[in-house]
Amino acid sequence: MSGLGRIFWKEVRELLTPATLVPIIIMAIVFAMLGSAFGGIQEEMEEKAQVGLIIDDEGVIGDFARASLNASTTIVYNGTDLVEGRAMLMDGEAGDALIYIPYNFTSNLLGGSPGWVQVFYHMKGTGLSSSLDSGKVGGALDTLSTDISYAMIVSNFTSNATLVLEPMVMSSTTFLNDKEVEGVTPSQLDAVLSQGQFIVPLIVMLVIIMAGSMVISSMGNEKENKTLETLLTLPVKRTWIVLGKLAGAAVVGLIVSMIYMVGLGFYYSSLAGTSEIDLEKYALALGIEDYVLIGISLFLALLCGLALCMILGIFTKNYKAAQSMTLPITMLALIPMFISLFSDFASLPGPVQALVFAIPFSAPMFAISNITLGYYWLVVAGIIYCAIFAAATMLLAVWMFKRDILLTGRVRSAEKKKFALGGLVSNLWRK
Repeated sequence: MSGLGRIFWKEVRELLTPATLVPIIIMAIVFAMLGSAFGGIQEEMEEKAQVGLIIDDEGVIGDFARASLNASTTIVYNGTDLVEGRAMLMDGEAGDALIYIPYNFTSNLLGGSPGWVQVFYHMKGTGLSSSLDSGKVGGALDTLSTDISYAMIVSNFTSNATLVLEPMVMSSTTFLNDKEVEGVTPSQLDAVLSQGQFIVPLIVMLVIIMAGSMVISSMGNEKENKTLETLLTLPVKRTWIVLGKLAGAAVVGLIVSMIYMVGLGFYYSSLAGTSEIDLEKYALALGIEDYVLIGISLFLALLCGLALCMILGIFTKNYKAAQSMTLPITMLALIPMFISLFSDFASLPGPVQALVFAIPFSAPMFAISNITLGYYWLVVAGIIYCAIFAAATMLLAVWMFKRDILLTGRVRSAEKKKFALGGLVSNLWRK
């Protein structure tokens, strides 16, 4: 091989490292998932809204409203009793919303006042996908109002121009699990909730990037300055070295997490003060115990990130190489972050739930939406999983600290055979 070829392949081998390829592959997967999500949303937007319909009005407008809604929506439930209709909506058998047109709709128009329409929504989750259905229902009701105005003009129903322009007055009620929020559509409610649910994933990203970069940079700096070899010659168990490094970074992360949680509390209190929706009135505001759960989840997710960064730091050669080693962790955290913008955890398909749950950083990212929906068991399950994941990655970091891979960056074939759970645990406390 010529000198040019040798130099070429040398550069290719040095550039095509796992630290280079893994972030690119993860980013490609993220973009593929985002493209699939946007494509699914577009398809969902093109579908007609599925609604339940109860029309008690026997006048001409009542018949006209039924025909208009039949054309703009898919009516999955035709009823006559409002109590039964609301029960069917909560059971998921009346579509995305229940539209109720009372008996005096036509008579109100004849008397010169707008007709009332009541709309009941069942909000099954939070995120962008949950507000799409209410948007389609709102569009169908706007079409109904326009059709009624047109019919009133054609039939000379009234000479009141104001009434012709606004023949309908709508009253909305949203059911969020067992909570009834009056005068609010799912889109309006989600707009308020999403302001708080976006900030926690952002906090998780910032904390992991900051604390993780400290751990990896410390490892790279010690290797570059040759202080790691000196540290390993001290009469201290390597287990304590790993735990000491993790504990130091964890304390810093804990302080940062507490600062962020205090800021989050002030953020939510100011959000409740400026919002048109009184979240406390409908038991949707976070309590002290909720902040404690979110804080624990955030701290354990931070421990998972620190342990993973410790493992990645073992493979770094110097301080410069350490700067890019946090990219795989950052890219991994982007997956649940982007998904949380579109949907809540409970609304995801089963395979996607398994994938997202396996990423420890997703636990605090979905904590607020799960608490809002009353799924406390999901929050607790995420905390337990993060604790197990953190313990397992810490054990792996301790095992790797006791091997030549710490200094050479490679695993000998003899050590590969010992890389099993039994050998890992039995040799954990040696040296």
